Amino acid sequence: MNRITTALLAALEALLVVAIGIGIAMVPLTVLWAAHFGLSVEWFVFWRAAADIWLLGNGVDLTVQLGPDVAAALALTGADTPFLISVVPLGFAMLSVLMGVHTGRRAAETPHRWTGVGVAVGTYAILAALVTLSAVSETVAPNQLQGIVLPTLIYAAGVLVGAELGRRKTARAAEGLDLVSRGIRAAYQRIPHTTRTVIEGALRGGIAAAAGVLIVSAVAVAVLIAVNYATIIGLYEAVQAGVFGGATITLAQLALIPNLVIWAAAWFVGPGIALGVGTTVSPIGTVVGTLPGLPLFGALPQGTPTYGFLGLLAPVLIGFVFAVVTRQFLDRAGVPERTTLAHVLTGLGMGVVAGALLCLLAWWSAGAMGPGRLVEVGPNPLLVGALAAAEIGVAAALGMLAGRVRLPGRRSSKR
Repeated sequence: MNRITTALLAALEALLVVAIGIGIAMVPLTVLWAAHFGLSVEWFVFWRAAADIWLLGNGVDLTVQLGPDVAAALALTGADTPFLISVVPLGFAMLSVLMGVHTGRRAAETPHRWTGVGVAVGTYAILAALVTLSAVSETVAPNQLQGIVLPTLIYAAGVLVGAELGRRKTARAAEGLDLVSRGIRAAYQRIPHTTRTVIEGALRGGIAAAAGVLIVSAVAVAVLIAVNYATIIGLYEAVQAGVFGGATITLAQLALIPNLVIWAAAWFVGPGIALGVGTTVSPIGTVVGTLPGLPLFGALPQGTPTYGFLGLLAPVLIGFVFAVVTRQFLDRAGVPERTTLAHVLTGLGMGVVAGALLCLLAWWSAGAMGPGRLVEVGPNPLLVGALAAAEIGVAAALGMLAGRVRLPGRRSSKR
């Protein structure tokens, strides 16, 4: 495959990623335009709505200015003045990253990897800028700088990850390294072996511990939705959005599922989340007022959970278990025995890595969802990160010390 073909295919893939992302919102809105409004409203209104949803899903803040009639109908404080919407429906961002990984893998399969990567990201940036400019209206105005930069950065992250994964698959690690990668590898190899082992253990174990907390949170969200299914259906009926309106609301809620998983992780860590100024949903109790009009919020726990404090044990147990597993992995043949201090530092490092990841996710999932009290929705990222680092770090340090007892599988593999 020559360079021009690689560039054209990369540009086409970037175009498809943008089209699919906007199309997820555009298709139900177009059906709503045809079936409910009878084609009487200008179609471009629905295009701007779909573009705004896609931009919001990629981290772009939207400034909303409602008309007097709509603001009065909402009966929310501050609805008659411009307000910010910044809660990111992370489903759109996840889709961009995953499709970017596919683009990067395809580029790595060609002799012109960086051409494919550069053209794909550049094309995506141009398309994101065009979408941002076309989405501006008197009612909703996306942040134009964010609209050009943030969607491109999210997609570029996926493309770079995919290109690296594809490179490792198509070339041996030592031979396929570029000059920058070789320099980084050489600098890393100059670090003392024990320090490298601590870093490796902290990164592997910390990422695994954060993933473990998110997995437990995803299971908890699924259980809450199943248990409160009747309440959610009742809220759907109360909204009276019709078939197409209900389908649009459902798609919006699906995009918010990753947010709910991260919010559940904040609940397990301890701080919980806010669904408006002065509200809280945490293991020690739930105090909420008027919620955003999404039926999915009917799955939120109500009142004070009888055994809610037991949820705080989840990150502690996860940190301990993954530390034991991490030590079994590090205690492989040919690796010199480490000191107690090295084990403790590895465990604490796991807490720092896991806390940093959960802090970043909490920050990304929180923001403003409307005017007045809805300017504060989601977890406090710094509090989530600090408590997660403390809970997982202390438990992981104990797990690293307890991990000197060999698991059966590891014992047999060393013989």
